[in-house]
Amino acid sequence: MYKINDYIIYKREVCQIKDILPKFYKDTDYYLLSPLSDDSLTIKVPTDNKEIRNLITKKEVEKIIKEIPNIATIDSDTKQLEAIYKELLSSGTHEDLIKIIKTTYLRNKERLDNNKKTTDKDNYYFNLAEKYLYGEFQVVLNLTYNEAKTYVIDKVTKLVK
Repeated sequence: MYKINDYIIYKREVCQIKDILPKFYKDTDYYLLSPLSDDSLTIKVPTDNKEIRNLITKKEVEKIIKEIPNIATIDSDTKQLEAIYKELLSSGTHEDLIKIIKTTYLRNKERLDNNKKTTDKDNYYFNLAEKYLYGEFQVVLNLTYNEAKTYVIDKVTKLVK
């Protein structure tokens, strides 16, 4: 069982446990969670909820970062691209979030290089995948969101040189 002030992942969102509510509903203990991305929101979930997991470790973050150059992008010519984005988001793996980030980034870069507008769909999934990935990394690395993003980009840049 987690303790008050612990950080956990609920679904895909980093949350802090604000309180533990004993026997809150039907003799079940509940966590009162506050998502990192919106501290005005609170969520009550049973302590045995299967969608709660630990944050990864700093060592795991470093391993993921080293793998980023080897993570393949999605074939962007497919008509099922949005369905693939949704499927990858729901998988909950860091590798799948990185696939979305890399694919949408490269698609948007190509469009901008050809004097075209980026698409709302790519921007939406890019921002969502970044929110989930860097949201967790920032807590694990004890950085701000932007510092975590810069940290990853700098590490990957050094890896590919």
